[in-house]
Amino acid sequence: MIDFLIIGGGIAGLSAAARLAPMGKTLVLERETALGYHASGRSAAMFEQNYGLPSTVALSRASADFFATTDGGFLSPRGVMFLAKSEDRAAFEQACESFEATPISTEDACTRVPILRPEIAGFAAMHEEAFDIDTDRLLQWCAKTCRAHGGEVRTGQTVTEITRTKSCWQVVAGGEAYEAKLLLNAAGAWADQIAKLAGIAPLGITPMRRSMARIPAPGGHDLRHWPMLLDVHEHWYAKPDAGSLIVSPAEEDPMAPFDAWPDDMVLAEGLARYQEFVSEEVTRLEASWAGLRSFTPDRNLALGPDGSDAAFIWVAGQGGYGFQSAPAASQLIADLIAGQPSELDTATRNALDPRRFT
Repeated sequence: MIDFLIIGGGIAGLSAAARLAPMGKTLVLERETALGYHASGRSAAMFEQNYGLPSTVALSRASADFFATTDGGFLSPRGVMFLAKSEDRAAFEQACESFEATPISTEDACTRVPILRPEIAGFAAMHEEAFDIDTDRLLQWCAKTCRAHGGEVRTGQTVTEITRTKSCWQVVAGGEAYEAKLLLNAAGAWADQIAKLAGIAPLGITPMRRSMARIPAPGGHDLRHWPMLLDVHEHWYAKPDAGSLIVSPAEEDPMAPFDAWPDDMVLAEGLARYQEFVSEEVTRLEASWAGLRSFTPDRNLALGPDGSDAAFIWVAGQGGYGFQSAPAASQLIADLIAGQPSELDTATRNALDPRRFT
């Protein structure tokens, strides 16, 4: 009998496995042949504590100690620069307040990022306390921690049947049958499908496509010390990555769950919005891809037991905040299962509770 059977080998499922494996027999089933294949493998990989709804911000802030104290080297300095056109003063001031960003002069902004067009980027602000996340290292650390406590992580395991008995869950995946006391749904864009398979009412989770393009270093510049660039309306963002620059149109287009790919027109429109702010023309792409960010109806994460069956645990609806919130989100799951107090405040826990939809 398995204590904790987790469906999904992205950051949501693996971080939960790392927390739960010391508490009982843990098994992670991942449909793909690699961990973090979908949304987790296509993340912008930033830790920005002030980004998201209040409950997401609370999770991210509660995750900061893990990143600061765990001997994993998961974070490296990056910073975020917020940019706005001259006519967007109100939106700029709101962004500075929300993200606790410090306004800087246009001259300072252009010194930090020489390709900026000062006649377009009328306002700029910096939030230095933002970091790159080594997402692959974090995924592997979670899997290693799970295994170190006797847990198993299996890939290439498509779940085809889920049956509820009086005493347990029976799950069939990859031609094998498993029995588990608790079933954790960390299936990302497929979370509602897994719920239906288990006879649980879906939450109404909507996968949203987000596209990325990798372009050569603009003007041949050394990008190592450039911050992430973010339009205050979030119509585009750009981030240095391994000597190149990744640019996203920051779209949220509803999609059915599938192995996503970018829409060429959406990507082109996003690159055009980015290019308004910079002097270097985008002449070619090195690569492009897309991922699905999954949102609940109210855009708060869904963390905890289902309202109809406490043995079915939701770990879903990360909405693009999965990596930066994972340490605290997984700790909340472990606290709920163990019946121990959470460090998160009551309002945050209520906002994350899946039973809010019942």
